[in-house]
Amino acid sequence: MAVAVAAALLVATAAVVGYAIEHSDGTLFVSAAPLYGRWGPHVGPGTAAAIALAAAVVTYGPSLAARLPWRWLLPATWGTGTAWTFSLALIDGWQRGVAGRLTARYEYLQVISPVNRFHDIPATLRDFTHHILIHSPGHWPAHIAGHPPAATLTFVYLDRIGLGGGAWAGVWCVTVGATAATAVLVSVRVLAGEALARRAAPFLVLAPAAVWMGTSADGYFAAVAAWAVALLSLAVTGHRPRTAGLASGLLFGLTAYLSYGLTLFAVIAGAAVLLGSRPRLRPLPFVLAGLTVVPLVFTLLGFNWWEAYRLLVTRYYEGAGGVRPYGYWVWANLACTVLIAGPATVAGLRRAGVTTVRLAATAPRTPAPLTPLPAPARRPGSTDATGTGTGTGSAAPRLAVLVVAALIALLAADLSGMSKAETERIWLPFVLWMLPAAAFLPRPRAWLIAQATLALLLNHLLMTGW
Repeated sequence: MAVAVAAALLVATAAVVGYAIEHSDGTLFVSAAPLYGRWGPHVGPGTAAAIALAAAVVTYGPSLAARLPWRWLLPATWGTGTAWTFSLALIDGWQRGVAGRLTARYEYLQVISPVNRFHDIPATLRDFTHHILIHSPGHWPAHIAGHPPAATLTFVYLDRIGLGGGAWAGVWCVTVGATAATAVLVSVRVLAGEALARRAAPFLVLAPAAVWMGTSADGYFAAVAAWAVALLSLAVTGHRPRTAGLASGLLFGLTAYLSYGLTLFAVIAGAAVLLGSRPRLRPLPFVLAGLTVVPLVFTLLGFNWWEAYRLLVTRYYEGAGGVRPYGYWVWANLACTVLIAGPATVAGLRRAGVTTVRLAATAPRTPAPLTPLPAPARRPGSTDATGTGTGTGSAAPRLAVLVVAALIALLAADLSGMSKAETERIWLPFVLWMLPAAAFLPRPRAWLIAQATLALLLNHLLMTGW
């Protein structure tokens, strides 16, 4: 509880200091520091559904997660998470909350309609880097310039198959993005035990991050990255290592061409390999083979990833990124993370950190905590490797390593200076891997109430920018 209070004080400090800076010199470029948005209390069509769904998950989520057969828990997590995200988005109404999000002037659909600048895809890819800088002719809108072209091509291909426009784009991002929670559960189960995965499930559903998962394209990116790690986790624990490894590599390659910053998922992937069972390195040639496919295709089509990233850094400092003060955002970004992860995640991360430190301190004498777990039991409500079903014992250090790896990746992004503000959207892929830390907490319903309350307050009190 103390760490949750400290996190709340961090958020309050970021808000007060941010208000002072913005009203002094306007260098933050946000109206509701540390979040990108503005104050605007409101209700909408999704209000009743969001409250009812939150109450249902708080009341029944932990018990259902413990009892449902695993093959039913996964689709139940995805379906409930999708409903939660849609209900939050609809608090802002259909047009503002869903259909109009990806049609704004900074967004991907700007280059599809009214003029489709991707009608000749190979030619556009060859010419892509010529439009990244602000002073270049016909420069790309911010999000197109700020991401490799696979991000925009996703919506180009949706348009080509008849699913064009903001509504379909929004629905795509929510429904695909919600599968990320399922992918995280798959990884936690095979790497840290089924009991911890079941305890984490309600927290993956009822996360404040859902406020920005609907309908940001970063929710879709988060799902691709999450499934890359999930398939890697299956491969390194002996579940069809060749097929899963190859598929994982393909998705990791796609991830790097959806967002430059998600190359930091290598840290989380490294944790998955570390936690794998022996011989954990056997699938890696297949992972590497799959990893080469997407980069090779884009390179042959004329897109230079490294040149594009170099130009993006220049573009970043040409705009608001060059004005926003690093000295504020390097810690205020963490306040944003508190708001998207929620108090339960913060409290769980403290326990994960303590567990990881103890593991490191005792590693030379007793390396046993990271020995492979036995195969998960198939019966409903099965326990983890310790037989306790409470997330203690040998499984706890394994989950701690996974969530701490996500935290390290996030901190690396923070220190880079390439994520000053708007991290409530940009860091969604990393935060999803921190949410399972709440599985360490007792009294899950009390913490779920805190998570849901925060999400509902954020969505009803602020008009979020994403």
